[in-house]
Order: sequence, then structure tokens, then C-alpha cells
Amino acid sequence: MSLSNTLVLGASLKPYRYSNKAILSLINNGHNVVAVGNKKGITHGVNITNIFPELNSKIDTVTLYLNAKNQKPYFEKILKLKPTRIIFNPGTENRELASIAKENNIQIIEGCTLVMLSLNQY
Repeated sequence: MSLSNTLVLGASLKPYRYSNKAILSLINNGHNVVAVGNKKGITHGVNITNIFPELNSKIDTVTLYLNAKNQKPYFEKILKLKPTRIIFNPGTENRELASIAKENNIQIIEGCTLVMLSLNQY
């Protein structure tokens, strides 16, 4: 049974990248994963697209693997998803997006998806 739907924004096909490790860990912990990155491909059975998806299903969590500058084009799209929370992984902290998200009743977490999963705090 799937626990939640997570959008990994900044997904990478490279196995040594934290976004790629997060995709694997999310799957191993029973979460559905939608992945958006610069390069299209498949990793761990998840299709990475380079186009922000029009999603019919509810996204519970957006976990960010893009620096603040590269997040800007996605602000409106993220807000349209109405996620429950946004996780700012180390290096992705963004006061502007955090402020906008809070105004829209979206929980902000500055933390590491991989650590949260390993501690059963996801």
C-alpha cells in the first residue's frame, strides 16, 4: 500500500546524486514518486520527465533538489499542486518560496529527505 505521493523536483539519472538516492529510498519506503529533472529517462522504475507534469493525483510532498535560483520558474506550478508540505533539502533553502508557501498553508521543512526516511520521520 502506498503511503503518499511525492514530487522530486531536480531529479537526476546519476546514481550518486542525492535526488536519485531519494527516489530509491522513497520507493523502498512505499511512496509513489513523480520525478522532474533536466534530462529525461528512467531510474529505479520511475520516469523522469523534463516537463512539469499536469497531475490529476494529489501530491502530498514536494521535495526540492534545485537551488533557489532554479526554483523560481516552478513557484506557480508547485502552488497549483497544493501540496501538504515542501521539503527544502540542504542547499535548496529559499526564503521567497517558503514565504509564499506559508501564505498558502503549505508546511515548510528544511531538512533532508534521505535522513527523514531513514529515521521514519517522513
